[in-house]
Amino acid sequence: MRENFGHTGKLNCMNLGGKSIRIQGLHLAAFAVVLPLLQAKERDTDKLDFVNDIRPLMSRLGCNGSSCHGKAEGQNGFRLSVFGYDPESDFHALTVEGRGRRILPSAPEQSLLLRKITGEVGHGGGVKAGIKSRGYKVILDWIAQGAAYSIEGKPVLKDLSLEPSSTLMRFGQKQKLKVWGAFSDGSKKDVTWQATFHSNDLGMAKVDETGEVTIGNLVGQASIMARFQGKVSVFRAMVPQPKSKVPRRKLPIRNFVDTLVDKNLERLNLSASEPADDPTFLRRAFLDVIGRLPTVEETKNFLLSNYKGKREKLVEGLLDRKEFADFWALKWSDLLRVDRLKLGHEHAHDYYRWIHSSMSSNKSLDAMAREILTSEGPLKENPEGNFFRAAKDAGEMSSMTAQVFLGVRITCAECHQHPYARWTQQDFHAMRGFFQQLKTKESPIGTVLLSEGNPVIKHPRTGMVIHPYPLGESMPEESREGDRRKALAEWLTSPDNQWFSRNLANRIWAHFMGKGLTMPLDDLRNTNPPTNPELLDRLSKHLVKTGFDLKAMIRLITSSAAYGLSSKPNASNVGDESNFSRALFRRMPAEVLMDAVCDVTGVDEKFEGVPSGHRAIQLWDSQVNHYFLKLFGRPARTSVCECERVTGASIAQALHLMNSPNLQGKLSHPNGIVKRLLATHSTNDEVIRELYLRCYSREPTSEEIENAMQYMNQEGKVRQKVAEDLAWSLLNSLEFVFNH
Repeated sequence: MRENFGHTGKLNCMNLGGKSIRIQGLHLAAFAVVLPLLQAKERDTDKLDFVNDIRPLMSRLGCNGSSCHGKAEGQNGFRLSVFGYDPESDFHALTVEGRGRRILPSAPEQSLLLRKITGEVGHGGGVKAGIKSRGYKVILDWIAQGAAYSIEGKPVLKDLSLEPSSTLMRFGQKQKLKVWGAFSDGSKKDVTWQATFHSNDLGMAKVDETGEVTIGNLVGQASIMARFQGKVSVFRAMVPQPKSKVPRRKLPIRNFVDTLVDKNLERLNLSASEPADDPTFLRRAFLDVIGRLPTVEETKNFLLSNYKGKREKLVEGLLDRKEFADFWALKWSDLLRVDRLKLGHEHAHDYYRWIHSSMSSNKSLDAMAREILTSEGPLKENPEGNFFRAAKDAGEMSSMTAQVFLGVRITCAECHQHPYARWTQQDFHAMRGFFQQLKTKESPIGTVLLSEGNPVIKHPRTGMVIHPYPLGESMPEESREGDRRKALAEWLTSPDNQWFSRNLANRIWAHFMGKGLTMPLDDLRNTNPPTNPELLDRLSKHLVKTGFDLKAMIRLITSSAAYGLSSKPNASNVGDESNFSRALFRRMPAEVLMDAVCDVTGVDEKFEGVPSGHRAIQLWDSQVNHYFLKLFGRPARTSVCECERVTGASIAQALHLMNSPNLQGKLSHPNGIVKRLLATHSTNDEVIRELYLRCYSREPTSEEIENAMQYMNQEGKVRQKVAEDLAWSLLNSLEFVFNH
């Protein structure tokens, strides 16, 4: 407990710069504090305090990081709050705990803190500062001045800025950043040496502790964040492709998507790839819109059509198919946590049916969000309320809501201020307050979700009463009467709430383009800017204008020239994976790949607990025991993070496709496609063409036909066996496994 006794103090108190800490079991060192305080008046140095000077320095040195003294259990008996979110406890730990050895105002140079960071005393974190460094001198002066916690009237940091804030840079170029702090007295101060720096993409740019940025060899926009005293600022560097003698190829303009994509490509001196051919577009659209491959008949009809608008017509037809609801219900079930283990079989199934029905009727995305956020009553009648039952408490409900519907991560703010965003503990607990009324009760009609009472929310550290308010808003004078979630739902789904619309636009864009404008998808913040801010803004406005219509957004994106580009790079964009100058290779999701294997082989997969003929994308239960789905990255739905679904390729996956008895069984099945093709096609040429159409949605090249014919016509080979081998080789190719 701290008390202000001035310089006179009391025998049972250690006076530290106008703040006192009551000590149990006083030792002699405490009596020597007065002398340095008197000496400090004679020193020609600025008045230093812990909150404004030492705390940010400890962050810069890494002392309060989560891998050092900031972790839950501390390090070697010394524990600090992560990133210095609790300065009072950190000050106590530094000045009082450890028998008062960590700082010695009577002999500042002998303070354990200084001897540790210089390496004079063994330190697990290594040498952090030399005795001639500015950081060492500041800590030394602070201790010599009396180790003040805070100084009354000292200017407070109001804002942070970087110089330069943005610039054009080339591969390998360096740029020294300067960090300026704007203070409450109107002054401006260079705080570069106290700030910490972070790059959002180390491949694009690296930054050292001094603020020197080094650009890599990737084209795009590099972002460097500077942090000081809880404030952040961002430096952006545009890194274009080096000039080439070859003229830049412009992207054809079909809608505003293309205008803004090409504008960005022009700034970066990137040429768009050639348009994808019809077979590639056909296969891509089928996989992206309904999560399945086209049939041979569908492929032939599309390729033979000369209709000018056949690509738009194709997408329109896919939007009306039953598989659309199946596929998008699967996607939303991942995000909304349809988890049988958590919710129970019946509740999870009802929850899935609600999602599927919403997709089938093309319910607007804002309506879905409102229904979820305001759900109340029997869960049998209001299954969307299971969203809240997937969380363990009101805190997790608030985190899930922010992450799913706003694309904002606030979980870490439960314990400390977010290191790279603006969210504080108060913001987190204000959001938690919207859900503190929620309870579930069992009744004769089943589980009921209720909103009851008017619980008081208090800051866990300060004890201050917090009235619920949405992120980025101001705290009201009192808590709202009735169900607080209704106010949250109104704010969240408002057309004016850019968090909501930008989050949804970013997620939909990422699904079709292979990567979000902001990555990770659920980490929208000022310090993680989009690669194309104008485009994300326009997509967000388009979503609002169309009434949050998912299908309208799909029509917009799929009709753009950017979506219809080839994945084959050119000389300028071979290293570009962020600016949409070409289509990106994407491995099929686990369920889609399983269904594709079944479609190609003509043999259904039997899943545990569901009737025969059930497709993988129709599985509502993520816990169905299935080795293939687990191996290829099906999420367990233990969180609302899209990162749970593994989309990368692995050696284990490749080995399984090559050696799976299940796959071989489908190829050799008596009712499988290979057997049927051999029975209905008299020539090997016809069999080869059919297999290529089934696997790749295209005709084989003359070279592919020649090679396949040579293999199938080998003397002494069983026709069934060589046809199976050919099909096996196609299924194991990158062209089959990946959406391109």
